[in-house]
Amino acid sequence: MDGDDLLNPFEGFVWSIGEEGSDPVVTRDGVDFRHDQFAQSGHDVHQDEDLGSISDLGVELVRYGTPWRLAEPEPGTYDWQHWDQAFAACDAAELEPIVEFLHFGLPDHYSGFLDPAWVDGFCRYVDAFIARYPGHRFFTPINEPGVTARFSARLGFWNDRRSSKEDHAVALANVVLANLEALARLRSDRDAWWIGAEGFDMPIALNDDDQNRAARRRAVHWLVWDLHFGTEVPADVAEYLDPVSDAVRSRIAELTITDKLVAGLDAYPVSIDPIGDEVPDWTVQDRIDIVMAEIRRWHERYGQPFWIAETSNLSLPVSDQVPWLHAMAAGLSGLAADGLPARGLCWYSRGDQFDWQTALTNPVGAVTEVGLFDVDRQPRPVAQAFRNLATS
Repeated sequence: MDGDDLLNPFEGFVWSIGEEGSDPVVTRDGVDFRHDQFAQSGHDVHQDEDLGSISDLGVELVRYGTPWRLAEPEPGTYDWQHWDQAFAACDAAELEPIVEFLHFGLPDHYSGFLDPAWVDGFCRYVDAFIARYPGHRFFTPINEPGVTARFSARLGFWNDRRSSKEDHAVALANVVLANLEALARLRSDRDAWWIGAEGFDMPIALNDDDQNRAARRRAVHWLVWDLHFGTEVPADVAEYLDPVSDAVRSRIAELTITDKLVAGLDAYPVSIDPIGDEVPDWTVQDRIDIVMAEIRRWHERYGQPFWIAETSNLSLPVSDQVPWLHAMAAGLSGLAADGLPARGLCWYSRGDQFDWQTALTNPVGAVTEVGLFDVDRQPRPVAQAFRNLATS
C-alpha cells in the first residue's frame, strides 16, 4: 500500500468502527490484574470473522491495534506475529487500519506511566515497527493520552494507581511526549497522519455558582490538546504543569503539530459531567445538544478538523443505541453545514465490552452492552442503522 497514491478519506466524512482492546493493570483482590479485552470478547480467536463483520457494514477504515505487551514480551525483543496476523486479517476484509500501538496498558517490564523509561522504550518499539511495516498511513499511536494519564495517575484506577495532581501532570506530559515522538518518527518515514482519539469529557455547570468550577475542570482536561497543538495554556491552570521538567516541556514544544491530523473527540453519554444541582433527566437529544455545543467550544479554541473517534450508548440502555447513533450523526451533519470540519464518526466498539460499567476497576467479566454486535456476535438493530448511514 502506497499512501501517496491513495485518496485521503478524511477529506470527506469517514464511517468507522473500532475493536476494543484495552489492557491496563488494575487491582483485584489485592493483587495486580491485567485486563485483556481481546481475550474476554473472543476477538483473539475470531479475528477474521470480526473484521469481516465490520467490513460488511460498509466500513473501509477500522480503528485497530495489537497490545504492545504482546509485541514486546521482553525488553527490546519483538514478536511480530500478532501484527502480521492483524494486517493479514485487515487485508482479507478489505479494511485499512488506523494503527494503534498503546491502549491504556504497558508491557510488564515497565512499572507505569510516571517512569520516563517507558517513553524511550515506546520510541524504540515504534522505530522497529516502522522498519518492518512500510505501508500504513493513519495512526493513533496512543489511544486517549489524556484518559491514560488521568486514570493512571490522578484517579488511581489503573497502572501506576496514583492520585495526585503532581503525578497526573508528570504522567500526562510523558504520554503526550511519547505520542508526539511516535508521530515525528512516522512522519519522517512516510506521509503519516495523526487520527486522534481522546476522551471528550464535558463538565456542565447546572447553576451559575458552578460555572468557574466547570471551566477549570474543562481547562485541565484540555491540557492534553494544549500540549499537542502548542496552544498557550490558560493562565488559571498553568501552574498545574509545574511538576513537569523543563526538558520534557521543551521537547514537547519542539514536536507540537497542527497539520495532517484529525483530532479525535470520544463522546459518550457518560462523558457529560454535570456539576452542581441534581442531574436533570436528560433525553438522548438533550445529551447530543450538549455534545455539539461542547464541540463548538472546542473548535473555537483549537480550530482543528475533528471526528467522533468513539461513541456508543455507554451508560444508557441498549434500547437507546439507535436513537443515539442517529442523533449523533445528525448533530455532526449540522456542524458541517455550519462550516465546522467534522470528518467522521466511529462506533466503539464492534462488540460488547467487559467491566466498563466501573471503568475497568472491578474486573468481574460483567458485559457492557455497547456493541453493534452482542457477545454471541449477533447483530443488534444499531448495526443495520449504522450500515444504512455508512452506505447512504
